[in-house]
Amino acid sequence: MSLALLLVLGVVAGTIGGIIGFGASIILMPALVVMFGPRIAVPVMAVAAAMGNFSRAVVWWREMDWRACAVYSVTAVPAAFLGARTLLVIPEHVADGVLGAFFILMIPARRWMAAHKLRIGLAHLAVAGALIGYLTGIVVSTGPINAPFFLAYGLVKGAYIGTEALGSLAVYLSKVAAFRSFGALPLDVIAKGLAVGASLMIGSVLAKRWVLHLDPARFHALMEILLLVSGGTMVVAAFS
Repeated sequence: MSLALLLVLGVVAGTIGGIIGFGASIILMPALVVMFGPRIAVPVMAVAAAMGNFSRAVVWWREMDWRACAVYSVTAVPAAFLGARTLLVIPEHVADGVLGAFFILMIPARRWMAAHKLRIGLAHLAVAGALIGYLTGIVVSTGPINAPFFLAYGLVKGAYIGTEALGSLAVYLSKVAAFRSFGALPLDVIAKGLAVGASLMIGSVLAKRWVLHLDPARFHALMEILLLVSGGTMVVAAFS
């Protein structure tokens, strides 16, 4: 019964992540910690997140900006591997608290960038990839940080979701490889991750019909709501 409820939650999380472009890991992680404990939950989520991002990339592959994804991934992939190694030696709650506050601050930052019509180029995406890749190796999810950079590059809706998903897929595969090399990803953990990831993939497919009918203003509003909720949750968890 617990596993069935977890998979249902995975479909819900995958649908929300498929609409906004992030958030599935943040929704699922508390349930995974309750079921498996934090030591198992992190690598399980890494496998599941890789599958969820793969499904979003497949759904929106026709609209993806391949060049932006390639430039982002070139720096993000090695940085994620290094971040996963760092995770073994620092208190995770410290990183979660700082990152949660950063999520919240990204709301006014995104609005300021939009109001001033600021745009970034490929070089900026490469720098963002290195920073975000490293942070993703340390914490469960950094999807909200990706949003302002890809949006400032000029992507929105399906183009944003697909491009961000493929870049994140590369990052999570690097993280999975790191966990595997450090002995933190035995076969039973991989099996759990595949089961949860399958539910995320179903949600990603279901989300497409909503995204197609979602105007940019509502898309940005939903994104900011999830930024606020996810950031607040991480800050509270860090100090609890």
